[in-house]
Amino acid sequence: MSTDTAVQSEVDVPHYAMYIGGEWVDAAERYEIRSPATERLIATVARGDLSSADRAVAAAKAAHEDGGWRSTPPAQRAQVLRTVADRFAERTYELAALHAEEIGATLRVAEPFHFGAALPHMHYLADLTARYEFESGGPTVHPVLAAGKVRREPIGVCAAIVPWNIPLPLSVWKVFPALGAGNTVVIKPDEHAPLLLLELAREFEAAGLPAGVFNVVTGEGEIVGARLADHPDVRKIGFTGSTAVGKEIMRRAAGNVKRLTLELGGKGANLVLPDANLEEAVDGSLFAFLMHSGQGCESGTRLLLPDALHDEFVARMIERVKTLRFGDPMDYDTDLGPVFSAAQRDRVLDYIRIGQDEGATLAYGGGVPTGPGLDKGFWVEPTIFTDVTNDMRIAREEIFGPVVSVIRYRTIPEAIAIANDSDYGLSAGVWSTDPALAFEVAEQLEAGMVWINDWHLAPPEYPFGGVKQSGLGREAGPHALDEYTEPKFISFDLSGGLDGKPYGLLLSTPAS
Repeated sequence: MSTDTAVQSEVDVPHYAMYIGGEWVDAAERYEIRSPATERLIATVARGDLSSADRAVAAAKAAHEDGGWRSTPPAQRAQVLRTVADRFAERTYELAALHAEEIGATLRVAEPFHFGAALPHMHYLADLTARYEFESGGPTVHPVLAAGKVRREPIGVCAAIVPWNIPLPLSVWKVFPALGAGNTVVIKPDEHAPLLLLELAREFEAAGLPAGVFNVVTGEGEIVGARLADHPDVRKIGFTGSTAVGKEIMRRAAGNVKRLTLELGGKGANLVLPDANLEEAVDGSLFAFLMHSGQGCESGTRLLLPDALHDEFVARMIERVKTLRFGDPMDYDTDLGPVFSAAQRDRVLDYIRIGQDEGATLAYGGGVPTGPGLDKGFWVEPTIFTDVTNDMRIAREEIFGPVVSVIRYRTIPEAIAIANDSDYGLSAGVWSTDPALAFEVAEQLEAGMVWINDWHLAPPEYPFGGVKQSGLGREAGPHALDEYTEPKFISFDLSGGLDGKPYGLLLSTPAS
């Protein structure tokens, strides 16, 4: 049994155990974590199974029923969260580098956008815990004089299931409000990107979080994730991932009517209006679909261009893409890293073939880059399709790679109709120099988030989430703890006697 997160294996590669019930728990089997850029072995990790999931839920349930954490004053819970945030901040470069190597992001993206974005959310959610209104209410005289209050109480055992693309921020959005609200947590990271979550457990342990309040179980989604979705003692699931898996979690969660927060797929519509600043819109549109090689649900992968700007805009994009540099993600001069795995690379290349078969024009890219340092790893060129219509699969299905579908439009109402003609509704964007027009268009777009002259912005003060098949509920923002609490109304009669009371309609006043 491992006693720390990193125990040197026989080949001098760190081995990570699971964190369950305040202990580091190993497993009989393990799997390898390899760099998507170099395929170098980074670490090995315990392969959890059904018994691991059950053990973690049992530990979380016992910790919740013990009541120690949920009865801890919110200010003290907030201080534990702040301590973890501060400890992570002290290790920024080390952990950002580990994060980048684990998921294949460039360090230039991982440090400010992935790891860097997690830290403000940690502090915001800790501060929100301290000021959150767990009790409210006052007197009422309808229909009788009473003292009423509403308590927001923890739900119980909350499960978090997170994907491989940006695991740390997506975990923070679930774990911090769940713990801040007084719940206990079992988190299942993607089996091939668990390292930052195990480091998070290490810092919670150092911060003095009671045993069983936070647990990390590593293992396959089909086994561990499915068990958490089925488990009768899990009362809430926060999930980020594909729409297909989200639907399966909903079906399983129905067994005991679990609360759900789901952040699912996207096919972000990026509308460039005729008055847009071209230089800004070209760079912003590239950022929208190329950050982290397009591996973000909120990426802007449908680019809607007016006829008058189409040709010049595409030409500028192509020239700009030609200047981007592939290579070692740990080099700050690198612009684009690999996709996450061989399977993901093959999926993206399959969609590129589908786009060509559907009749779209491959204006740029479409293959696997070659050159120094690219002989290993999972690489895909930035790919620009033109002559795309909104009924094509490359315009309707989430590719999750560095591919953009350019769609022409004639009028702004037509562009809005095209943007909204999608099963998804996570993100959208508008590029314009006219603020009034930009807001008018943004308000008509069916998306949980709309950026104007920007993309990927996710400040902690604002909610993150989608509509339609992009999910349920919201993460972050001022109501983040609402998703992890249950409101309870308590009323205390102050009137005395039967007169005027509702049950006085049924019961007569006793004779004196």
